[in-house]
Parts: sequence; C-alpha cells; structure tokens
Amino acid sequence: MSTQWTQAACRAADIDSESFFPLSYAAGNPQVQAAKAVCRSCPIRSACLAYALRRGEPEGIWGGLTPRERRDIRDKTRQEATR
Repeated sequence: MSTQWTQAACRAADIDSESFFPLSYAAGNPQVQAAKAVCRSCPIRSACLAYALRRGEPEGIWGGLTPRERRDIRDKTRQEATR
C-alpha cells in the first residue's frame, strides 16, 4: 500500500470500513451521508476516486461517490470519447 493511502481520512479516523459499504445507497441514507462527509475532508479524495473509476469498483463509497455516481461519470466519459 502506498504512503498516500495511509493519509486517507477513512483510515486515519477510527471508522469501521463497513461504514463505506451501506446496504442502501439512497441519498437520504445517514450512513451514505456520514461516509461522504469523511470523504469531503480527505486529502487523497481525488486519488481514491481515480482508483475506484479505474478499477470499476462496483460497491462502496469511494472518493465521496456512490456506485451510481461513479457509473454516471464513467458513462459520461465514454460518451465524450466517442464524439
């Protein structure tokens, strides 16, 4: 694991990793909102999101985004690439 990952807010805080893998990703879910709040303060948020997009992570909050939000970014990127 690279040094940058040790600086992740989710690792630095005493947070259970399960908090980033809720049963429901509904916008109003308090667990989703709490995970996103941790991500907002994270110094490596961009790197985390890039990793999740590159790997096609199907679950979890990565870089402050839900699986649906990451799929939307990937879809938009593909559409722009075909223009």
